Amino acid sequence: MLDRTLYERPVPLVGDRTSAAERAADPTAWAFPDAVRGALADVVGARRDVRRYRPDPVPDDVLERVLESGHAAPSVGHSQPWRFLVVTAPDLREQASVMADRCRLEQAAGMDPDAARQLLALQLEGIREAPVGVVVCCDRRAAAAGVLGRATFPDSDVWSCACAIQNMWLTARAEGLGLGWVTLFDPAELGALLHLPDGVVTLGWLCLGWPDERPPAPGLERAGWSRRAPLSDVVLHDRWPASDAPEPPASRLRAPVPRQVVGARDGSDVLLTPPSSLGVLDRAVDRVVALGRGDVTGGALVLAVGRHDVVAHGVSAFPASVTEDVLAASRAGTSLGAVSARAAGLALHVVDAGRTSGDLATTDPLTRDRTEQLLEQGRALGGRLAVGGLVALGEVGTGNTTVASALAASLLHQEPASAVGLGSGADSAILAAKRDVVGRALARWSSVPRSDDPVERLSVLGGPELAVLTGVVLGVAAAGGLVVLDGLATGVCALLAVRAEPGVVASLVAGQRSNERAAGDVLVRLGLEPLLDLRLRAGEGVGAALGAQLLLSGLRLRTEGARTG
Repeated sequence: MLDRTLYERPVPLVGDRTSAAERAADPTAWAFPDAVRGALADVVGARRDVRRYRPDPVPDDVLERVLESGHAAPSVGHSQPWRFLVVTAPDLREQASVMADRCRLEQAAGMDPDAARQLLALQLEGIREAPVGVVVCCDRRAAAAGVLGRATFPDSDVWSCACAIQNMWLTARAEGLGLGWVTLFDPAELGALLHLPDGVVTLGWLCLGWPDERPPAPGLERAGWSRRAPLSDVVLHDRWPASDAPEPPASRLRAPVPRQVVGARDGSDVLLTPPSSLGVLDRAVDRVVALGRGDVTGGALVLAVGRHDVVAHGVSAFPASVTEDVLAASRAGTSLGAVSARAAGLALHVVDAGRTSGDLATTDPLTRDRTEQLLEQGRALGGRLAVGGLVALGEVGTGNTTVASALAASLLHQEPASAVGLGSGADSAILAAKRDVVGRALARWSSVPRSDDPVERLSVLGGPELAVLTGVVLGVAAAGGLVVLDGLATGVCALLAVRAEPGVVASLVAGQRSNERAAGDVLVRLGLEPLLDLRLRAGEGVGAALGAQLLLSGLRLRTEGARTG
C-alpha cells in the first residue's frame, strides 16, 4: 500500500514562489491593476515621433531612467547587444545633421514629385535642436552561432536593439519628453563619424528632449504621408492568404490542446521535488500525460525485419545472412532487441516485412502497390498496439543504414557526404560505396518531378521494414498513443509520417541519439531531444527499449512520488 502522506511544498528562496495550483486557480493574477494597464495604453497610444524641441536640458536622472528602460528590453539569448552612445558635442551634432540633410535630398531626388515635396517639407531639425542625441548601436561581434537564438535568426540581435528603442520611446513619452528616430543616414558614414569599430552597427539617431510640439496624431499621418491601417488589415490567421506556395498537408490528427499540455506540467508541480527536476525526462513524461496516457505501465517493441538487394553493392561490413540469424534469435527471445524489450517490460512483435525488388542505386526497391500494402499493415498493427501502452520501434536489415541515409538525405536536402555515416563495423571503402549508392539513388529521385507523398519516397528510396514502421507510427498516433524511436531508420520513418500527418509529432519521443551521421539532423527536424546519448550501434530497437524503460520509470515517479498539499 503506497504511503499517501502530504508534505509541505518546497518553496524556493529565490525565483518563482508560486505553485501550479495557484497559477491554475487564477491565470490572470499576474496582470497589473486596471489603472496601470490603462496608463500603459495611454502611453502607447500617445507615443509620437517628435521633430521640434525646446533647448532646455534633460536632467541626468530623467536621462538615466530612459536609458535604463532601453537596457531592460528583451534580447536574443540575453545577449544585451545594445550600446547607447549619448551625443551632446555640438560639432558631432552638426556633422550628423548635414549627413541627414544630404540623405534626405538624395532620397527625395529618387521619388515622384508629390512624394518628394512631402519629404522635403518634413521638419528634420531635431538633431540640431534636441539637447541630447542617443545613437543606439548593435554590437554584432559575437558569432551568431554562439548566441542562443541567433544561429537561426542572425539579425535577431538588431531586433533586440529595436526593442530597446521602443522601451526608451515609451518611457520618454511617460516622462513628458519627446523622442524622434532619424534613419536618414548612410550607416557607414555615421559609424565613421562616431568611430564605431568593425562589427558594431548603428540603428540611427534618436533625438531626445522636451518637445516644442504636442502632436495629437503621428506626424507622418498628420502630414498626409499615410494613414494607420485598421488592425483587421494586418492580422492574419494560421498562414499567409492566397500564397503561391503549396499548402502544407492537412492533418487529420490533432495534437494535445494547450489545456492538456499545461495540465501535464501542473500535475508534476505537486511532487515533492523542484520543478523540472528530471530534465529531459520530465518533458517526455509531460508529453505522455498530455496525450492522456499517463497511466500506462508497459507497451510493446515492434521489430521489423527487411532484406535489401543494395547489399550487392558492398555497403555493409556483414553478410546478408546476419539478418536471418537476428530474425531467428528475435523469435527465440534471445536477440539484443528481444532481451532489451523483456527487460523494459515490453511485449515483442516481430514483423518479417520481406525483401526489396530493386537495388536502390539503379532501380526502385519497392513497387507502389507493395509499399501501400506494407504501410497499411503497419498502420493496423500500430493502432492495435497503441491501446496497450507505449510502442517502441526497432529494425533489422543488413544494408538498411544506406537506405535510411538515402531517405534522410532526400528529406533534409543533404548531400551524401553529409548524410551517410560508417554504420556498424564499416571502413573507408564501405563508406565510399555507401555514399556512391546514395548519390546514385538521389540522382534517380531528382531526375523526374516527385510528390511529397511518403508512398512514392519509400517506393523509390526505401525498404520493406521502413514502410511497415512508417505505418506503425501513423497507426499509433491515430489511436492517441506514444511512439518511442530508436536510431536513424526509425527517425526517418517518423519524419515520413510527420510529412504525411503533421499532428504525428505530438506522439513522438526520441529514445536515444544514434551514432549514425544524419540521425541528429533528423531529430532536430522533428524537434526532439533524445532521452539517451550512448553512441549505440546495436539497432534492433535496443535504444528504443532503453528509452521506453526510462520513460516508464519517469511515469512511475510522476504517479507514485510523494506529493505536497
